[in-house]
Amino acid sequence: MLCFIEWNADPTLISFGPLAVRWYGLAFAIGFFIGYKIVERMFRHEGAPERWLGILLAYVIVGTIVGARLGHVFFYQWDYYSAHPGDIPKIWEGGLASHGGTIAIIIAVFIFSWAVAKKPASWTFDKLVIPIALVGGLIRLGNLMNSEIYGGPTDMPWGFIFVRNNEFVPKHPTQLYEAACYFALFAVLMWMYWKKNLEERPWLITGVFFIGIFLPRFLIEYIKEVQVEKEYAMIEHYGINMGQLLSIPFIILGIGLVVYALVRPRQHWTFPNKFPEPVTKKKSKAT
Repeated sequence: MLCFIEWNADPTLISFGPLAVRWYGLAFAIGFFIGYKIVERMFRHEGAPERWLGILLAYVIVGTIVGARLGHVFFYQWDYYSAHPGDIPKIWEGGLASHGGTIAIIIAVFIFSWAVAKKPASWTFDKLVIPIALVGGLIRLGNLMNSEIYGGPTDMPWGFIFVRNNEFVPKHPTQLYEAACYFALFAVLMWMYWKKNLEERPWLITGVFFIGIFLPRFLIEYIKEVQVEKEYAMIEHYGINMGQLLSIPFIILGIGLVVYALVRPRQHWTFPNKFPEPVTKKKSKAT
């Protein structure tokens, strides 16, 4: 006898009157905090200036939120938002697209690398993509808490019945499938940086990131439920949905970056203003 999981999690962790802390927002916040500490350690490891950290964080946060929102607006529901432009800023009502966030982060990193770091963009990307893989996994867990972006019917014993959405048939928990892929990718990228020093091969870590994020996304989309009505016609005509179409260029880009990185010589960056080492207090001798 099959035993499925009845899922009825409350999207809100805690509320204070009209204010509420949602699991999704908490996942974002935790991801950005951990990501900041990871990049901070990398900057210290390579001797990069400390002041760049806050600037880069601001670029990434703005790029992620604005890009993800506009990606959803333009790629998935332009028919609605073109008629209701006042609803575009209402991100609390849902509607963020990872492809839009990725495009905006790419633009933000190029601007940061040109205007602030004055280093090739590969230097920034090969660090930033590592915590982004972790953030991606945490966001998918937030999607699970929201009972959204799940798959089609399944008879597997780990199927979820999403009670909050009045679902009565077990569905693939595709949020968990993607989260597992992204967490595994995060572990691989950390290994590449800290154990193999592959940050010395510009674009290699970034190329592996693009493949590791968007290839699983492309494949998992086959068992996801359609998110927007207009995708039915797209699937009927082309056999793929919008998420898969948008993933293809990133997969190709990732493969190209890996090949490029492997045929180029290793590089080692130096900085005139090194990140200061942490101050350690000396133990006083007992008298």
